[in-house]
Amino acid sequence: MIYGIRRILKYALGRDIAGRSVAVRPDDTFIVSYPRSGNTWTRFLVANLLFPGEPVSFANIERLIPDAEAQSSRYMKRLPGPRLIKSHQYFDHRYPKVLYIVRDPRDVAASYYNFSRKYRHIEDNYPLERYIGDFVHGRLSSAPWGTWAENVGTWMAARNGRPTFLLVRYEDLIANTAAELEKVASFFGVDASPGRLHQAVENSSADQLRELEKKEGGEWVTTKNKRSDIPFIGSAVAGKWKSVLPEAAVVEIESAWGHIMAQLGYHLVTRTPESVETQLADSAVIGKQGE
Repeated sequence: MIYGIRRILKYALGRDIAGRSVAVRPDDTFIVSYPRSGNTWTRFLVANLLFPGEPVSFANIERLIPDAEAQSSRYMKRLPGPRLIKSHQYFDHRYPKVLYIVRDPRDVAASYYNFSRKYRHIEDNYPLERYIGDFVHGRLSSAPWGTWAENVGTWMAARNGRPTFLLVRYEDLIANTAAELEKVASFFGVDASPGRLHQAVENSSADQLRELEKKEGGEWVTTKNKRSDIPFIGSAVAGKWKSVLPEAAVVEIESAWGHIMAQLGYHLVTRTPESVETQLADSAVIGKQGE
Protein backbone atom coordinates (compact mmCIF):
# COMPACT_ATOMS: atom_id res chain seq x y z
CA MET A 1 0.00 0.00 0.00
CA ILE A 2 2.72 2.46 1.05
CA TYR A 3 4.87 1.41 -1.92
CA GLY A 4 1.96 2.07 -4.27
CA ILE A 5 1.42 5.54 -2.84
CA ARG A 6 5.11 6.36 -3.15
CA ARG A 7 5.12 5.19 -6.76
CA ILE A 8 2.10 7.35 -7.58
CA LEU A 9 3.70 10.37 -5.92
CA LYS A 10 6.96 9.86 -7.81
CA TYR A 11 5.07 9.62 -11.07
CA ALA A 12 3.01 12.74 -10.30
CA LEU A 13 6.13 14.70 -9.41
CA GLY A 14 8.09 13.38 -12.37
CA ARG A 15 10.70 11.78 -10.10
CA ASP A 16 10.41 8.20 -11.27
CA ILE A 17 12.47 6.60 -14.02
CA ALA A 18 10.46 5.30 -16.96
CA GLY A 19 12.84 2.42 -17.67
CA ARG A 20 11.12 -0.87 -18.42
CA SER A 21 7.73 0.52 -17.44
CA VAL A 22 7.77 3.14 -20.20
CA ALA A 23 4.44 3.28 -22.02
CA VAL A 24 5.18 2.01 -25.55
CA ARG A 25 3.34 3.32 -28.61
CA PRO A 26 2.94 1.49 -31.94
CA ASP A 27 4.97 4.13 -33.82
CA ASP A 28 7.93 4.16 -31.39
CA THR A 29 11.42 3.21 -32.51
CA PHE A 30 14.02 2.20 -29.94
CA ILE A 31 17.79 2.50 -30.03
CA VAL A 32 18.85 -0.28 -27.69
CA SER A 33 22.18 -1.50 -26.38
CA TYR A 34 23.89 -2.82 -23.31
CA PRO A 35 25.56 0.11 -21.47
CA ARG A 36 28.88 1.42 -22.83
CA SER A 37 28.25 -0.01 -26.29
CA GLY A 38 28.05 3.21 -28.30
CA ASN A 39 24.43 4.17 -27.72
CA THR A 40 25.14 7.85 -27.05
CA TRP A 41 27.24 8.17 -30.19
CA THR A 42 24.52 6.40 -32.18
CA ARG A 43 21.90 8.76 -30.77
CA PHE A 44 23.90 11.73 -32.03
CA LEU A 45 24.46 10.12 -35.43
CA VAL A 46 20.74 9.43 -35.80
CA ALA A 47 19.69 12.83 -34.44
CA ASN A 48 22.08 14.67 -36.77
CA LEU A 49 20.79 12.54 -39.64
CA LEU A 50 17.10 13.05 -38.94
CA PHE A 51 17.24 16.68 -37.78
CA PRO A 52 19.82 18.28 -40.09
CA GLY A 53 18.45 21.78 -39.51
CA GLU A 54 18.88 21.68 -35.74
CA PRO A 55 22.32 21.66 -34.08
CA VAL A 56 22.32 18.57 -31.86
CA SER A 57 23.90 18.85 -28.43
CA PHE A 58 23.60 17.51 -24.90
CA ALA A 59 21.22 20.39 -24.30
CA ASN A 60 18.57 19.02 -26.68
CA ILE A 61 19.36 15.32 -27.19
CA GLU A 62 16.86 14.34 -24.48
CA ARG A 63 14.12 16.04 -26.46
CA LEU A 64 15.15 14.62 -29.83
CA ILE A 65 15.96 11.07 -28.64
CA PRO A 66 15.13 10.78 -24.93
CA ASP A 67 16.74 8.24 -22.63
CA ALA A 68 14.04 6.07 -21.03
CA GLU A 69 16.61 5.04 -18.40
CA ALA A 70 17.06 8.66 -17.28
CA GLN A 71 13.71 10.36 -17.89
CA SER A 72 10.45 10.08 -15.98
CA SER A 73 7.33 8.32 -17.21
CA ARG A 74 5.50 11.65 -17.29
CA TYR A 75 8.24 13.24 -19.41
CA MET A 76 8.16 10.35 -21.87
CA LYS A 77 4.36 10.46 -22.18
CA ARG A 78 4.36 14.15 -22.98
CA LEU A 79 6.66 13.77 -25.99
CA PRO A 80 4.87 13.86 -29.35
CA GLY A 81 5.13 10.88 -31.64
CA PRO A 82 6.59 9.22 -33.47
CA ARG A 83 9.26 8.93 -30.78
CA LEU A 84 12.85 7.72 -30.98
CA ILE A 85 13.83 6.34 -27.58
CA LYS A 86 17.11 5.20 -26.09
CA SER A 87 16.97 2.05 -23.97
CA HIS A 88 19.28 -0.45 -22.27
CA GLN A 89 16.59 -3.05 -21.67
CA TYR A 90 16.90 -6.73 -22.44
CA PHE A 91 14.28 -8.11 -24.84
CA ASP A 92 10.88 -6.48 -24.51
CA HIS A 93 8.20 -7.80 -26.86
CA ARG A 94 6.41 -4.43 -26.80
CA TYR A 95 9.17 -2.61 -28.70
CA PRO A 96 7.81 -2.42 -32.27
CA LYS A 97 11.03 -1.38 -34.05
CA VAL A 98 14.57 -1.68 -32.73
CA LEU A 99 18.04 -0.53 -33.79
CA TYR A 100 20.35 -2.63 -31.62
CA ILE A 101 24.00 -1.67 -31.07
CA VAL A 102 26.36 -4.42 -29.95
CA ARG A 103 29.99 -4.05 -28.87
CA ASP A 104 32.77 -6.49 -28.02
CA PRO A 105 32.19 -7.26 -24.31
CA ARG A 106 35.92 -7.02 -23.60
CA ASP A 107 35.84 -3.36 -24.67
CA VAL A 108 32.52 -2.88 -22.89
CA ALA A 109 34.09 -4.09 -19.65
CA ALA A 110 37.09 -1.77 -19.97
CA SER A 111 34.83 1.21 -20.69
CA TYR A 112 32.36 0.30 -17.94
CA TYR A 113 35.16 0.25 -15.37
CA ASN A 114 35.91 3.93 -15.98
CA PHE A 115 32.19 4.72 -16.13
CA SER A 116 31.69 3.12 -12.72
CA ARG A 117 34.48 5.27 -11.32
CA LYS A 118 32.91 8.38 -12.87
CA TYR A 119 29.58 7.56 -11.26
CA ARG A 120 31.33 6.81 -7.95
CA HIS A 121 29.99 3.27 -7.95
CA ILE A 122 33.51 2.04 -7.17
CA GLU A 123 36.69 3.59 -5.81
CA ASP A 124 39.63 4.35 -8.09
CA ASN A 125 41.63 1.53 -6.49
CA TYR A 126 38.93 -1.10 -7.02
CA PRO A 127 40.77 -4.11 -8.50
CA LEU A 128 40.09 -4.50 -12.21
CA GLU A 129 40.18 -8.29 -11.96
CA ARG A 130 37.48 -8.20 -9.29
CA TYR A 131 35.43 -5.77 -11.39
CA ILE A 132 35.51 -8.12 -14.37
CA GLY A 133 34.08 -10.83 -12.13
CA ASP A 134 31.29 -8.45 -11.13
CA PHE A 135 30.72 -7.62 -14.80
CA VAL A 136 30.47 -11.25 -15.92
CA HIS A 137 28.29 -12.38 -13.03
CA GLY A 138 25.84 -9.45 -13.13
CA ARG A 139 26.84 -7.69 -9.93
CA LEU A 140 27.02 -4.16 -11.37
CA SER A 141 24.45 -1.37 -11.13
CA SER A 142 23.30 -2.53 -14.57
CA ALA A 143 21.98 -5.80 -13.12
CA PRO A 144 18.33 -4.94 -13.98
CA TRP A 145 19.35 -4.97 -17.67
CA GLY A 146 20.94 -8.40 -17.39
CA THR A 147 24.52 -9.28 -18.18
CA TRP A 148 26.02 -8.42 -21.57
CA ALA A 149 25.21 -11.90 -22.88
CA GLU A 150 21.68 -11.89 -21.48
CA ASN A 151 20.95 -8.49 -22.97
CA VAL A 152 22.47 -9.19 -26.37
CA GLY A 153 21.33 -12.79 -26.50
CA THR A 154 17.67 -12.11 -25.80
CA TRP A 155 17.42 -9.59 -28.63
CA MET A 156 19.34 -11.76 -31.09
CA ALA A 157 17.27 -14.85 -30.33
CA ALA A 158 13.92 -13.09 -30.51
CA ARG A 159 14.35 -10.54 -33.29
CA ASN A 160 17.47 -11.06 -35.42
CA GLY A 161 16.58 -11.30 -39.10
CA ARG A 162 13.26 -9.52 -38.83
CA PRO A 163 12.66 -6.38 -40.94
CA THR A 164 11.81 -4.35 -37.83
CA PHE A 165 15.16 -5.16 -36.20
CA LEU A 166 18.60 -3.94 -37.25
CA LEU A 167 21.73 -5.08 -35.43
CA VAL A 168 24.81 -2.91 -35.90
CA ARG A 169 28.24 -3.70 -34.48
CA TYR A 170 30.00 -0.79 -32.83
CA GLU A 171 33.25 -1.93 -34.44
CA ASP A 172 31.73 -1.69 -37.94
CA LEU A 173 30.33 1.72 -37.07
CA ILE A 174 33.85 2.82 -36.08
CA ALA A 175 35.50 1.32 -39.17
CA ASN A 176 33.07 2.67 -41.78
CA THR A 177 30.72 5.13 -40.15
CA ALA A 178 29.09 6.52 -43.29
CA ALA A 179 28.30 3.10 -44.76
CA GLU A 180 26.79 1.82 -41.51
CA LEU A 181 24.82 5.03 -41.04
CA GLU A 182 23.44 4.58 -44.55
CA LYS A 183 22.04 1.20 -43.41
CA VAL A 184 20.52 2.94 -40.40
CA ALA A 185 19.02 5.63 -42.63
CA SER A 186 17.41 2.95 -44.81
CA PHE A 187 16.07 1.25 -41.67
CA PHE A 188 14.47 4.53 -40.63
CA GLY A 189 13.07 5.10 -44.11
CA VAL A 190 15.29 8.09 -44.81
CA ASP A 191 16.69 8.62 -48.31
CA ALA A 192 19.93 10.26 -47.22
CA SER A 193 22.32 11.77 -49.73
CA PRO A 194 26.11 11.26 -49.35
CA GLY A 195 26.36 14.89 -48.27
CA ARG A 196 23.74 14.48 -45.57
CA LEU A 197 25.44 11.32 -44.28
CA HIS A 198 28.82 13.04 -44.26
CA GLN A 199 27.46 16.01 -42.33
CA ALA A 200 25.82 13.77 -39.74
CA VAL A 201 29.09 11.88 -39.24
CA GLU A 202 31.10 15.10 -38.94
CA ASN A 203 28.69 16.62 -36.42
CA SER A 204 28.79 13.45 -34.31
CA SER A 205 32.54 12.89 -34.19
CA ALA A 206 34.14 11.89 -30.91
CA ASP A 207 36.07 15.16 -30.83
CA GLN A 208 32.85 17.12 -31.31
CA LEU A 209 31.08 15.20 -28.55
CA ARG A 210 34.01 15.68 -26.16
CA GLU A 211 33.83 19.44 -26.69
CA LEU A 212 30.09 19.38 -26.11
CA GLU A 213 30.61 17.38 -22.92
CA LYS A 214 33.06 19.97 -21.61
CA LYS A 215 30.55 22.75 -22.23
CA GLU A 216 27.27 21.04 -21.35
CA GLY A 217 28.14 17.93 -19.35
CA GLY A 218 27.40 19.67 -16.06
CA GLU A 219 23.74 20.10 -17.04
CA TRP A 220 23.06 16.92 -19.02
CA VAL A 221 20.93 14.46 -17.05
CA THR A 222 23.39 11.60 -17.62
CA THR A 223 26.54 13.38 -16.41
CA LYS A 224 25.16 16.04 -14.04
CA ASN A 225 26.73 15.81 -10.56
CA LYS A 226 29.13 13.10 -11.72
CA ARG A 227 32.92 13.27 -11.67
CA SER A 228 34.18 15.72 -14.29
CA ASP A 229 37.77 14.42 -14.27
CA ILE A 230 36.67 11.19 -15.99
CA PRO A 231 35.03 11.85 -19.39
CA PHE A 232 31.77 10.19 -20.36
CA ILE A 233 32.77 10.17 -24.02
CA GLY A 234 35.52 7.59 -24.29
CA SER A 235 38.31 7.03 -26.78
CA ALA A 236 35.91 5.76 -29.47
CA VAL A 237 38.24 2.99 -30.63
CA ALA A 238 37.84 -0.74 -31.01
CA GLY A 239 40.17 -3.25 -29.39
CA LYS A 240 41.40 -1.10 -26.51
CA TRP A 241 40.85 -4.08 -24.20
CA LYS A 242 44.06 -5.63 -25.59
CA SER A 243 46.18 -3.07 -23.74
CA VAL A 244 43.93 -2.70 -20.68
CA LEU A 245 42.58 -6.05 -19.56
CA PRO A 246 44.80 -8.64 -17.85
CA GLU A 247 44.84 -12.09 -19.42
CA ALA A 248 42.80 -13.59 -16.59
CA ALA A 249 40.01 -11.08 -17.25
CA VAL A 250 39.95 -11.92 -20.95
CA VAL A 251 39.79 -15.62 -20.11
CA GLU A 252 36.86 -15.03 -17.76
CA ILE A 253 34.85 -13.08 -20.34
CA GLU A 254 35.54 -15.47 -23.21
CA SER A 255 34.87 -18.53 -21.07
CA ALA A 256 31.48 -17.14 -20.10
CA TRP A 257 30.32 -15.70 -23.42
CA GLY A 258 32.62 -17.02 -26.14
CA HIS A 259 29.79 -18.76 -28.02
CA ILE A 260 27.82 -15.51 -28.45
CA MET A 261 30.97 -13.51 -29.22
CA ALA A 262 31.88 -15.98 -31.98
CA GLN A 263 28.39 -15.71 -33.50
CA LEU A 264 28.88 -11.94 -33.68
CA GLY A 265 32.28 -12.25 -35.33
CA TYR A 266 34.46 -11.33 -32.37
CA HIS A 267 37.82 -13.12 -32.48
CA LEU A 268 38.56 -15.15 -29.38
CA VAL A 269 42.14 -15.18 -28.13
CA THR A 270 41.81 -17.72 -25.31
CA ARG A 271 39.30 -20.11 -26.87
CA THR A 272 39.46 -21.54 -30.37
CA PRO A 273 36.46 -21.39 -32.70
CA GLU A 274 36.56 -25.20 -32.70
CA SER A 275 35.98 -25.34 -28.95
CA VAL A 276 33.05 -22.97 -29.29
CA GLU A 277 31.55 -25.07 -32.08
CA THR A 278 31.96 -28.17 -29.92
CA GLN A 279 30.16 -26.47 -27.04
CA LEU A 280 27.31 -25.43 -29.32
CA ALA A 281 27.05 -28.94 -30.75
CA ASP A 282 27.04 -30.46 -27.27
CA SER A 283 24.32 -28.05 -26.20
CA ALA A 284 22.20 -29.06 -29.19
CA VAL A 285 22.62 -32.76 -28.36
CA ILE A 286 21.68 -32.18 -24.72
CA GLY A 287 18.64 -30.22 -25.86
CA LYS A 288 17.48 -33.08 -28.09
CA GLN A 289 17.98 -35.63 -25.32
CA GLY A 290 15.70 -33.57 -23.09
CA GLU A 291 12.88 -33.48 -25.64
